[in-house]
Amino acid sequence: MGETYQSSGVDIAAGEEAVQRIKDKVRSTFRPEVIGDIGGFGGLFSFANHRFRHPVLVSSTDGVGTKALVAQAAGRFDTIGVDLVAMCVDDLVCQGAEPLFFLDYIAVGKLDPDHIEQLVEGVAEGCRQAGCALIGGEMAEHPGAMEPGEFDLVGFAVGVAERDQLITGEHIAPGDVVIGLPSPGLRSNGYSLARRVLLERAGRPLDGPAFDGAHHSLAEELLVPSVIYAPAVLALIRQVPVRGVVHVTGGGLAGNLTRILPRGVDVQIDPSAWDEPQIFDEIRRLGDIDDAEMRKVFNLGVGMVVVVAGDDAHRAIDILRTNGHRATQIGVVTKGDGAVTFS
Repeated sequence: MGETYQSSGVDIAAGEEAVQRIKDKVRSTFRPEVIGDIGGFGGLFSFANHRFRHPVLVSSTDGVGTKALVAQAAGRFDTIGVDLVAMCVDDLVCQGAEPLFFLDYIAVGKLDPDHIEQLVEGVAEGCRQAGCALIGGEMAEHPGAMEPGEFDLVGFAVGVAERDQLITGEHIAPGDVVIGLPSPGLRSNGYSLARRVLLERAGRPLDGPAFDGAHHSLAEELLVPSVIYAPAVLALIRQVPVRGVVHVTGGGLAGNLTRILPRGVDVQIDPSAWDEPQIFDEIRRLGDIDDAEMRKVFNLGVGMVVVVAGDDAHRAIDILRTNGHRATQIGVVTKGDGAVTFS
C-alpha cells in the first residue's frame, strides 16, 4: 500500500472534527460587524467607519511563551487561550485602541480534537472578555517538528482608535500620577526563569502545593489566566484624559514604562503601594534572585499602568475600581531624564 498523508502523521479527519467542535465557541465571540461564518479563506469584518472621523487601525501579535510548556506538563489547556488574547489586546489599548477582531494560530505535534477544543475555548473566552471577535485562525499539525502533546499558540489582534486621540505618552509631565492595576500572577512573562527555579532547581512538583500553606497546586498558580485590562482602560479613556498606558510584560515595570516617557521626566515607583503575590517571593527565594533581576523579568503584581494628571487621579482610580480592578497609585512623575526608580 502506498503512503498517505495520515501515515506521515497528519490526520485531516481529526482536523475536520476539531473545526466542527469549535464553531459554536467561535460564533460566541462575534460582534455585529462580523460578516459570514468561520470556514472561509479569510475572516470578514465590516468596519463601522461612521463612528470615527479619522480612524487608525492598531495591530499587535504575540504568543504565550514557555507558559505553554507548563500547560502541556499539567495537561490543562483551557485557560492559556485567555493569556494569548490578553497579550495582544492589552497592547492595543496602550495606544487607546478598542480591540475589534482576533485571529489565532495553533501548531501541534499531533492533532487531538479535545486538545484543540480546550485551547480555542480559552481563546474564545478571552475574546468575550475583551469584546473582540474571533474571526479566523489556523490549526497546523507538524509531525517530526513537534512531538505529540507539544503545541504553540500565537495570535494577532486589530483595534481602532481616533487619530487625534491616540495615546503616546508625549504629554506626560511632572506632577502626573502613575496608577497600577493588579495582576494575580505571572501573566505570560518570565516563565523560562520561573520554570528553571521552581521545577528544575527546587524540584517542585506541579501537582504539589504552590507554596507552604497554599490550598492550590503549583500548576494552578502558574496557569492563572492573565487579566484582560482593555475594557476597563477603555472605560477610563472615555471619561478621563489619559496621558499614558503601559502593558507590563517582558522587561517588567521599569522596562515598559521607559518606552512611553518623553524627555525631561522620571518616574518614581513605590513598591510598598501594592501587594506582591506570594509566587514571586517563592521564585526570588528559591532562585536566590536579586530585586533588580526580579523587576526586570516579572510584573511583580502590576500588570497594567495608566498615567493621568494629578487632579484626575482619584476619579481615575474610582473608574478602574468600578470596572473590576483594585487600582492604586503606585508612583509619581518628576523632572528628570527618563529614568524609572524604586523607593
